[in-house]
Amino acid sequence: MADIINLKRFKKRVARDASEQQAAANRAQFGRTKSERASDERSGKRASELLNQHQLNGEDAT
Repeated sequence: MADIINLKRFKKRVARDASEQQAAANRAQFGRTKSERASDERSGKRASELLNQHQLNGEDAT
């Protein structure tokens, strides 16, 4: 015979797990310091400038 499962408790546990996963994703996406964001922006801008410098026709990529 199968175990009896309390559906209300099961739904709450699933919701809690989903909420924890969302919180972890938000921490990874938004949990950076201002200096880290600025550093990433500078490196992205530098990479974009290097890419634009290597174009053969000299036109902007935008």
